[in-house]
Amino acid sequence: MVEPRMTQPAPAKALAADTKPWRDPGAEPFISIRGITKRFGVFTAVDDVSLDIFRGELFCLLGGSGCGKSTLLRMLAGFEVPTEGQVLIDGQDMSGVPPDKRPTNMMFQSYALFPHMTVEKNVAYGLLREGKPKREAYARVAEMLKLVKLEAFARRKPHQLSGGQRQRVALARSLIKQPKLLLLDEPLGALDKKLREETQFELIRIQETLGVTFIVVTHDQDEAMTLATRIGVMDEGKIRQVGEPREIYEEPNSKFVADFIGSVNLFEGQVDTAAPDLMRIRTEEAGPLVTLPRPGLNRNQQVWIALRPERIGLSRARPENTANVVPGVVQEVGYMGHMSNFRVKLESGRVIRVTQSSQLRDEDPISWDEPVFASWSPSAARVLTE
Repeated sequence: MVEPRMTQPAPAKALAADTKPWRDPGAEPFISIRGITKRFGVFTAVDDVSLDIFRGELFCLLGGSGCGKSTLLRMLAGFEVPTEGQVLIDGQDMSGVPPDKRPTNMMFQSYALFPHMTVEKNVAYGLLREGKPKREAYARVAEMLKLVKLEAFARRKPHQLSGGQRQRVALARSLIKQPKLLLLDEPLGALDKKLREETQFELIRIQETLGVTFIVVTHDQDEAMTLATRIGVMDEGKIRQVGEPREIYEEPNSKFVADFIGSVNLFEGQVDTAAPDLMRIRTEEAGPLVTLPRPGLNRNQQVWIALRPERIGLSRARPENTANVVPGVVQEVGYMGHMSNFRVKLESGRVIRVTQSSQLRDEDPISWDEPVFASWSPSAARVLTE
């Protein structure tokens, strides 16, 4: 049977951004993970995970080392068999389906290129192993190398390429067989910071062009926030929260997610009073704080306030008409070029982090050992109950 030539469907990112099918209760998921558990002896690597992923998504599984994200990816690929649960891809139950029979391909962090083969032979390898005629195989290779902008490197060998170029060769090889789903395990982990940032946008462009569903495993929060249509945050084998990047960052559902994604200041306290428009929280570290009300909270209930450093203002004079004002002293200042990071010690002894954009700094910037006032609006904080 002759496979059709590669086509370029409507951009997947645009589809996801425009329709956001995960917001539609009636939308049909492309991948459905139902109660998946994986145990290795007495150790539970993945613990009762259920998750729906939609066609055309660039979905990121984000978490620290040992949280179960790579094990979950390997079960999708068929390299690990679930202890319990079920995986459906495009409506088909994958139970008992071996890796080479699944509509998936997997790209590993090491890239695993053949060092003795040229770029074009590395990319063509899978098609030729299937018995594809050479003329057709190498026509497809030319299309893929054009897509990843490596046409001029077809005759080079992997050792003659940069890390970013090798990454794109591995990507082209993973995509040439036109999988419905591409699984990427820390695909940019071997690159330096600057090259990793540049390659993230290349990965988005390629995914948009082909319309293939991508699932990316990463431990890098910035990478997940840049790449993903949605993020699933994992910890101890469980999915702690699933959401769009802005939702994960601005509306974390727990202390763990708030602390894992970016930088955050967490204050423990108890609900004092709640009104229809504002709520007061008692804290030992920062005094009484005012925030937006959260339904279902009771007086004296223990809560935590999550406050991002960039949502805090810093000034020498006490600001007026601001609900939350806390005095302190600047302990440290870290100049980062586009921003400055401050560590401010409050009267209670608690040290908080404050970030200010370079565009907001005046000609006499706040410096070490200065008394200051940290302030923020009620809407800047997120109230958490777990």
